[in-house]
Amino acid sequence: MELQPNRVKRTLARLYPGSEIRSWADGLKGERVTGRQLNRLRPRGWQVLHAIQWPSGSDIDHLVIGPAGVFTVNSKRHKGKTVWYGDRAITVNRAPTRHIAISQHEAQRTGKTLGRHCTLPVPVRPIICIVDAAKLSVKNAAPPVLVVEAAKIVSLLSGMSPVLPPEMVQHIYQVARRQATWA
Repeated sequence: MELQPNRVKRTLARLYPGSEIRSWADGLKGERVTGRQLNRLRPRGWQVLHAIQWPSGSDIDHLVIGPAGVFTVNSKRHKGKTVWYGDRAITVNRAPTRHIAISQHEAQRTGKTLGRHCTLPVPVRPIICIVDAAKLSVKNAAPPVLVVEAAKIVSLLSGMSPVLPPEMVQHIYQVARRQATWA
């Protein structure tokens, strides 16, 4: 099921550009762009899940399971802005964000949950997918979180060395797609 604002909320978002509704709608656009890119991985042995809901109401934008491992992908749409990533911080138009800490927490929580239900350790790496930024600068040789433009996420994941055999990819995917796993 894909979440989307109703007609009234979409109209309000256009009328009030700074509103929370507008922010939500922009975020949804970014998630859709990222989701379309990630779906291109399926023919290459990858499984992709979108908008996995936690009981708290928060969600995992995208969960990607494939030969190179398991990844949570957090979409961030920063239309026309300058995004900089260095050391352990991301700034948007020079303003600091909490993107790194949030993405790391999400990956750790996801790994623990999948590991408990798969009955084996499931390391999960966080990725932040930047959508529609005017410029993205990454100034870190060994980042704790991968940061990539949406247009480059398929090549990034496809180019990684395999660490999971196909049967393990399928096992983790089957566990991840059960709603009970996230309850």
